[in-house]
Amino acid sequence: MEVMIGAPQPALESGLFSLSDMDSTEIHHLVDRSTELFRDPHAHSRPLAGTDIGVLFTKTSTRTRTAFSVGARRLGASLVSYGPGDLQLNTGESLRDTGRILGAMLDGLVARTAGPLDELRELSRHGRIPVVNAMAAEEHPSQGICDLATMRLHLGELTGVTVLYIGEGNNTAVALAHGLARISGSTLTLATPPGYSITEREIHTARTAGKSVGATITTVLSMDELPSCVDIVYTTRWQTTGTAKPDPDWREVFRPFHVSEELLARWPAALFMHDLPAHRGDEVSGSVLDGMRSIAWNQAAMKLTSAMAILEWCMSG
Repeated sequence: MEVMIGAPQPALESGLFSLSDMDSTEIHHLVDRSTELFRDPHAHSRPLAGTDIGVLFTKTSTRTRTAFSVGARRLGASLVSYGPGDLQLNTGESLRDTGRILGAMLDGLVARTAGPLDELRELSRHGRIPVVNAMAAEEHPSQGICDLATMRLHLGELTGVTVLYIGEGNNTAVALAHGLARISGSTLTLATPPGYSITEREIHTARTAGKSVGATITTVLSMDELPSCVDIVYTTRWQTTGTAKPDPDWREVFRPFHVSEELLARWPAALFMHDLPAHRGDEVSGSVLDGMRSIAWNQAAMKLTSAMAILEWCMSG
């Protein structure tokens, strides 16, 4: 029987879209593999040799785009890079048709787009290739893997980790919630300004998953309700990439959620994390970000090895 290239095929979906799709074993595998590659950058046999990976970024990126591009090359893949104006999506071609074309030529796709997560699932289904969510409006799962791997590297163990997240309930916070919900005995406190928490749907999903491993997720709306015991203090910039806030006075609402040396001193043994880019003087003081307890720069470096671990996992099925 003659096979027609590009003909419609049964829709399948594979890749990394949300950490809520994964179980504890998968999360731990990616975290451990990220840490292993960080300690030994040559701990692989170029498993992606002979593959072609598309890298589609329609929004700004420094760390994530560089990490996946360099990581794919180190694993042996060839890259095809697309910017915001490169695909015929801009002239009205459908996601379904774009997916079918990309799937006929690529072995995988890493994508950060301006659209919702469902668009990446659709590209995967109709292209029948693994797609990695390199940040969507709802969640930033590769950041979540990187964050857990950074904690694992510095703390030695994730079981029972206590994390205080301060600031906007953005896609990084969502990934952190879903990731820690797979870690036995973990505790996450999300301290966000009123009206800026992650959605109730995401909180419910994470709490439900966390019950099976004894993970706890708490939300507070005031800096007067912070926990007394913390291993990690985590913040992100107040203005998430590609978003705007409807309240013109939002900075005054966020100002109490600034991470200063005085605040960090409440937990003398806690380490500080930030997904970067940072705005010194807004969400964090420069002395904290560049201080002795900041592991934000190792965290940024681990974007590369977490990207490599994710690509290995996705491309191996």
